Amino acid sequence: MSASFTVTFEGDHVEVVSEGEKNLEFAERMWAEVVRVCKENDCYHVLGVTYSTVPMSTLDGYEQPRVFQKLDISPRFRIAWVEKNIDAWENVEFMETVFFNRGLPGRAFPDVEEARQWLFGDDDAD
Repeated sequence: MSASFTVTFEGDHVEVVSEGEKNLEFAERMWAEVVRVCKENDCYHVLGVTYSTVPMSTLDGYEQPRVFQKLDISPRFRIAWVEKNIDAWENVEFMETVFFNRGLPGRAFPDVEEARQWLFGDDDAD
């Protein structure tokens, strides 16, 4: 299984770029780095852009909120997530629903511009 990610502070947000095969172990490593960079820069706006060659399984997606809770990813975070692989979109929508139902931050978007508009918008609309 091959997957990679980079996490960088961009001045007004933390950007995550990832690609490859996704699973819960990968997600935990990636989100731990996101939390570290957010805390280091006191910035909790996160823009994720990913291309999943193999999306996270439904079971792993259902378990991912446990990772958020473990890492203390709370509503102070504002997370906009873009999946560039249209074949993985259904899985991303499922995870967005799971997060919403558990009161966790995160919205999925079909493109980066829409994600940025929401991420930096003045409203709190989900």
